[in-house]
Amino acid sequence: MISKRTQEMTSFIAMDVLEKAGEMECNGRHIIHLEVGEPDFDTPECVKEAACKAISEGFTHYTHSLGLLELREAICEYYYATYRVSVEPDQVLVSSGTSPVMFMVFSALLEPGDEVIISDPHYACYPNFINFVQGVPVRIPVYEEDGFQYRPEAIQGKITEKTKAIFINSPSNPTGNLLSEARMRAIAEFSPCIVSDEIYHGLVYEGKEHSILEFTDNAFVLNGFSKLYAMTGLRLGYVIAPKAYMRALQKIHQNFFISANAMVQKAGIAALKYAGDDILRMKQIYNERRKFMIRRLREIGLGITVEPTGAFYVFANARHISTDSYRLAFDILEKACVGVTPGIDFGKNGEGYLRFSYANSIENIAEGLNRLEKYLK
Repeated sequence: MISKRTQEMTSFIAMDVLEKAGEMECNGRHIIHLEVGEPDFDTPECVKEAACKAISEGFTHYTHSLGLLELREAICEYYYATYRVSVEPDQVLVSSGTSPVMFMVFSALLEPGDEVIISDPHYACYPNFINFVQGVPVRIPVYEEDGFQYRPEAIQGKITEKTKAIFINSPSNPTGNLLSEARMRAIAEFSPCIVSDEIYHGLVYEGKEHSILEFTDNAFVLNGFSKLYAMTGLRLGYVIAPKAYMRALQKIHQNFFISANAMVQKAGIAALKYAGDDILRMKQIYNERRKFMIRRLREIGLGITVEPTGAFYVFANARHISTDSYRLAFDILEKACVGVTPGIDFGKNGEGYLRFSYANSIENIAEGLNRLEKYLK
């Protein structure tokens, strides 16, 4: 018998769209992929060279369960250089992506019935992580007219004695919007700890992203190399945590994951030290695509009240077309051969929206949106 918590887990609809698109491609149809949040750029050469060098030199065995000291030191240096916050290497745990890190953080934080405040819309997998360790996600609607930012007073109204954490994600998936400094300061003053998903940091085109560590030490930072460094398949992420939690996190990591891949950690060191020029080039191209996509979506008739300035997503209002975003997204895929992600994947308050990813060439984006325009007409 399959466990109840597994049966109740929702699917990741963006992946359902991707997999359906793959079936269509096998049957000879040409699909434009605007549904997947994966960089289309090649991994920087310095990263690939470091990984290959590590393998050729036999660096293929277990490492310390917290991760290579050199990598943890480089992460600390990065956070100081970028945000002027001081982090010590024994506050950093490196794992195979941010997903294992998220599992470990909520395993260490939550007893059955404990609550975590999350925004709605939110990254599709957040509630499943919380539910799987028998926590309770408490959803707070955020709205297009606010740029999908939390209202601190709405958070305050949901805090109870069971609230163990407030989850923030800036820049956000699916909206591409940033939390303002003022709102982050206000949220940091609340008593529960903050879990801050900073995986899209560095991919900001207007304004400046802030780490939660600028405002409080009572926080867990989730970050990694997949998005900024185009290293999705190499699976490398980390958590920065209060020292009081590090031994608990380490024990979970030892038991369930042992250590991150050795050679990939070497690649991570190279990314932090030598990939700066590659990042600047990718950011410039992303920004060109962002501006183009926003303009074309508005021309097509989709709603964007506050322009997204981070990550590589546009969360567009399509409620005047359909209030069933799931059916709409699959109809667009079938009839226009364009993959988009339905807003319902990201929570009840995302219904009626479509998420578009500009992690694709501008030529493909243009073709995909032309197809979408014809479909809507």
